[in-house]
Amino acid sequence: MHRRAFLGASISVVFGGCIGSGDSGQATTYNEGWFENVDNYDGEVDRTDTSTVTVAVGGSDDGLAFEPAAIRVTPGTTVVWEWTGRGGRHNVVAADETFKSEFHDEGGTTFEYDFDTPGVYQYYCEPHEELGMKGGVRVVEE
Repeated sequence: MHRRAFLGASISVVFGGCIGSGDSGQATTYNEGWFENVDNYDGEVDRTDTSTVTVAVGGSDDGLAFEPAAIRVTPGTTVVWEWTGRGGRHNVVAADETFKSEFHDEGGTTFEYDFDTPGVYQYYCEPHEELGMKGGVRVVEE
């Protein structure tokens, strides 16, 4: 089942550090320390050569990670988050409130978002953010 959802309710989230922004107002760098407690973060995975990218929700052995944690894409790319069924109930929430999925725990469930504007998009799982279940999408012009 594919879902496209846009944030309908306001979420108050406070992050330390500065975010640089370009002319579009969208961030151009990740918040300082954003990936600090993300165990599977090893830099961005380049996916600029594809129009659709899948990110596993619950993608680690303990089910408390997005896999890959960070991706680099071009404008017009659709990112599909697919639940693995591991780690309990998860959701995907943009730190800047751009998008938000519903909570799911069933493997095979998906949520997708089209990234059209260059910039950096940080996201997390609400129940597991403090455990390092965070990710990022960098949208770059080529």
